[in-house]
Formats: sequence, C-alpha cells, structure tokens
Amino acid sequence: MGYEEVEMRVEEDEGCSTPTREEYRIQVGPVPPPPPRKKPAVLPGKKRVRPENGYFEVPDLDMLFAVTPIRRQACA
Repeated sequence: MGYEEVEMRVEEDEGCSTPTREEYRIQVGPVPPPPPRKKPAVLPGKKRVRPENGYFEVPDLDMLFAVTPIRRQACA
C-alpha cells in the first residue's frame, strides 16, 4: 500500500458530512404554553344537596304506553 492509496481513502471519507455552520442549524422555536391547570377536587366531607322537587319530572307512564287502535282500510 503506497502513499497515493492512503491519500485517496482520506479524500473519499471526507467527501460527505453534515453541515455544521450556524446558518444550517435548526432554529429553536418559542416555548410552548404550560398545560392547563387541574380543576380542584371535591372535598370528601361535602355532600351535594338533592333538589326538593327531584332532578326531573316523572311522566305519566300510562300515557306513554297507551295502545292506540289500528285503523284498517277497507279493501276495494
């Protein structure tokens, strides 16, 4: 192996490299905003008070399940 062969190998290895100058560097973006704050936990000693009239009005069940007669048309 002569001097010329060693010199050629060095040139081949130095052919490709990542640019390191400042103009080629990735710019750092702005800092993202902080995550939203958690809602405060409900204290275990406090209980919710039920509404006096209940949560909703109970419908008349007989009215919901009433059977309506089926009208049949006469055959012509």
